Amino acid sequence: MFKRLRQGLKRLLGKGGEGAKPLQVDDGVFLQRIRFVERGVAVPAKAILLVVLLYLLFVSHWFVNLTMPQEEAWNILRTFFLVYFAVNLGASILFWGMDQVGVRVLQRVVYSLAILDAVALAALTLATGGYDSILYWVFLGLIIRNAAVVPYAEVQIMVNLLACSFYVAAGALERVLKTTDMELIEGIGRGAVGENSAEMGREPAEQLILRLMLLLLMTACCYGLQVLLDRRRREEIEAQEFELKQHQLEAAGRLAAEIAHQLKNPLGIINNVAYSVQRAVRDNAAVAQQVAIIREEVARSDRILTELMGYAQLAEGKVERVQVPEELDRAVEAAFPPGIAPGIRVRRDYGPAIPALLGQRGHFAEIFTNLLTNAREALGGTGEVTVSARATPEYEVEIRVSDNGPGIPAGTIPRLFEAYFTTKEKGTGLGLAIVRHNAEMYGGNVRVESTLGKGAAFVVTLPARSVMRMRR
Repeated sequence: MFKRLRQGLKRLLGKGGEGAKPLQVDDGVFLQRIRFVERGVAVPAKAILLVVLLYLLFVSHWFVNLTMPQEEAWNILRTFFLVYFAVNLGASILFWGMDQVGVRVLQRVVYSLAILDAVALAALTLATGGYDSILYWVFLGLIIRNAAVVPYAEVQIMVNLLACSFYVAAGALERVLKTTDMELIEGIGRGAVGENSAEMGREPAEQLILRLMLLLLMTACCYGLQVLLDRRRREEIEAQEFELKQHQLEAAGRLAAEIAHQLKNPLGIINNVAYSVQRAVRDNAAVAQQVAIIREEVARSDRILTELMGYAQLAEGKVERVQVPEELDRAVEAAFPPGIAPGIRVRRDYGPAIPALLGQRGHFAEIFTNLLTNAREALGGTGEVTVSARATPEYEVEIRVSDNGPGIPAGTIPRLFEAYFTTKEKGTGLGLAIVRHNAEMYGGNVRVESTLGKGAAFVVTLPARSVMRMRR
């Protein structure tokens, strides 16, 4: 039930595009809050309060003459607080040894404890006057405490709304019990009871509305503050990634110039010498033929080196936020210019709220364009290409380029992403290698799905937030 409520609330808060989606929070932030709020403040404070409560419930019987004289009710209340004490004792031990406990276990404990605290406070409110209880103000503190310990906005607002509902339920139950007791008292006329009930009804109704509005206002304020903190944290992380990636790209640009100087210049010298030798041995056809082969291979090596620089992504560029649908549309225009393959239909299917990618636009453009060009060439002039993009629950973007062409033989698939491997007569074998390299450079991956005779699909998964990896 708790999981379904949380998922429903996440969907509710996630409407309206990327800006309204629940933001991702690092687990380290959650652990830091547990150490400071729960272990450092809440555990000592609750230990004192629980000792006082146990004394009042089992030793002094201070609660007995307040609102609920029924012995059954007090037995239930005492049993509940014994269980509550045991649960808090176990949770305290868990928090002190939290370094040996998984984050997901700590999450469940914190969420359950927050709800249990609200139930316990509602029980005390029921026993001390319901809507007239001074413990109402503790509910405000409980809401603030939940906001301080839970960094996930959708969970925080759900727990706080449950706390508000527990307060309303406790007050309503206290009033029902009090009305029942009054009706059972002998010697009170029906008219007097009805007059008192009507008089009691007006003021508590107004008081309840004001108190409930204050609780909801505090819940909304805490949620809004949490959203602002989450967005500020995301901006700081993205700023750090911008700076890091920009430095990496600048270093790659310097390396590109060095590689071009170290390799292209010797190739040029070799080509010039080979040309001179070729002219000198024009009368010797066999030698001239061998020299011609040398020059062809030098020219081929020069072309491969130029493309290899694109493959290694050794080019300076600017880091920016790249919107996937827009970049896919540009790639479709580049791979299917007017007049090229008119018999191929391109279908686009973009999901809602796709997060932006952080990196150099050219890197992602090469991925999309190479995949679309590969699909176009596989169809041979007639067929359908489908381009789709969607956001995954792991805050990633999945791009799928599929065609209804002849498919790929099973024996060929393992070598598809190898550099220089190609099944085309004029291909260099670097297109899909560039795709895989660029995807892995941003922490993503690429896979192929194909059935011979039914087409093929290339699926690229890219994290919406990642640190670019330089390959050695």
